[in-house]
Amino acid sequence: MHMKISVLDIMIDCVTMQEAVDTIQRFIDSGKPHLIATANAEMVMFSQQDRELADILNHADLVVPDGAGVVWAARYQGAPMPERVAGYDLAQRLLALSAQRGYRVFMFGGAPGVAEEAKSAAERNYPGLQIAGTRSGFFSSEDEAAIINEIRGAEPAILLAALGVPKQEKWLQANLTALNVPICMGVGGTFDVMAGNVRRAPVWMQRANLEWLFRLLNQPSRAIRMLALPRFVLKVMGHKKH
Repeated sequence: MHMKISVLDIMIDCVTMQEAVDTIQRFIDSGKPHLIATANAEMVMFSQQDRELADILNHADLVVPDGAGVVWAARYQGAPMPERVAGYDLAQRLLALSAQRGYRVFMFGGAPGVAEEAKSAAERNYPGLQIAGTRSGFFSSEDEAAIINEIRGAEPAILLAALGVPKQEKWLQANLTALNVPICMGVGGTFDVMAGNVRRAPVWMQRANLEWLFRLLNQPSRAIRMLALPRFVLKVMGHKKH
């Protein structure tokens, strides 16, 4: 098994992309429900104020280092964090694996119509992929029982939930046993990117750890959220001294 590293008291798995995929494959083979989280600096900062989220992350079955900030923080502390495992890329790897292995996938979340567009894109990109169902992320508490029944009835091996942080993690954790899906993973804005509504940074910017800058230039409204990154860096640096 791989080691876990504490970044501001959130335990994150030291895994490569391939190790994350292999671990998820084992979880699917076991048939038992597992929670996968993709931790970036913003999520780690969020969990500093939100003890429920912190607790969920620290009990999740796999927490991948999604974000250059988290990889930097681990390495700054002297931990051997091999690489960034971006949530978007991990979701794509799981869709490719599902097409190859015949796993059924359920896409839950996003604005009305977005999951359907993401489904069409996934079916084009991964021939043979079985999307067992889609549902938008707009729902009230009265709809929850019906949603859980719909997902259970579709019998997916993988549930991708795009409800945003921390709603997706809390919803999946609260309903993990009821859903009884081997892989439950929060994927944030993944469906929007797949549907073509939001562009990803060019590869050179991703490699240079400048994806945050690309997002900021494209969506200036994210500026306030982006402040989480410098606050995260300062907090990690302060944390190391203790």
